[in-house]
Amino acid sequence: AFAIHTFGLLSRMYIQERYGVFVTNLYSSAVFVGWGAVLLGTLMEKFYKNGIGAAMASLVGFCTLIVAHHLAMSGDTMEMMRAVLDSNFWLATHVTVITFGYSAMFLAGALALVFVLLGIFRRNFNKETARSLSAMVYGITCFATLFSLVGTILGGIWADQSWGRFWGWDPKENGALMIVLMNLIILHARAGGVVKEFGLHILSVFGAVVVGFSWWGVNMLGVGLHSYGFTDGARTLYLFYGVELIFIAVVLAAHKLAGNGQGPQATPQKTAEPKKGLEV
Repeated sequence: AFAIHTFGLLSRMYIQERYGVFVTNLYSSAVFVGWGAVLLGTLMEKFYKNGIGAAMASLVGFCTLIVAHHLAMSGDTMEMMRAVLDSNFWLATHVTVITFGYSAMFLAGALALVFVLLGIFRRNFNKETARSLSAMVYGITCFATLFSLVGTILGGIWADQSWGRFWGWDPKENGALMIVLMNLIILHARAGGVVKEFGLHILSVFGAVVVGFSWWGVNMLGVGLHSYGFTDGARTLYLFYGVELIFIAVVLAAHKLAGNGQGPQATPQKTAEPKKGLEV
């Protein structure tokens, strides 16, 4: 499936004669977000070999292709590029890099969902699985932070060349900044001990909501210099917001009622009893 997905991206490049450019509009960004998530999930599977990375790669890739399919129903997905976007270099750098950051954030959010659900419904959810999932989410978030930050800076350079200013508080620019800030909040909260494993995953789930708004939601506003692209699909986006936010609220309420400060309880590992006569 990943090979066919890759062939589809390369075919679009060939047809449009934009070599090295993966993303030209919102439709192609949905295709690329799925491709990037599958690539990252496959790499996670190679390192951790627990099946979770491959499963989440498949799920995120599948969902983004459904989104792309519905976006394609509205007309031509290879329409003429707007003049401000007609730059192979910046489309191949800024847009590709920042969209790769979207892929990473969505994958981190999906992995965080798995952590919470396993902690609630699986009684043999042990510490080793919890640690590996937390390491996967933390690593993917670091990756997303790097690509989101670099992509935002590249976008500012492009804006300076196209519009004569690096930053103008445009809705799309604000959305990109929100992603960077959300990633920094997650990383600093975890490094500073403000949140433990459970809090890390809850923040990562909310990070997917932020990306959904920054990637797709700002198109619904219809204002600003970045108000190009599709503006339909609001119902699907609101449904995504609702499901994610309700999930967070329910899990936090259950967590508080359980009175457990460390999130889903991992099955304790039995330790060997110390032998008599030995200092421990």
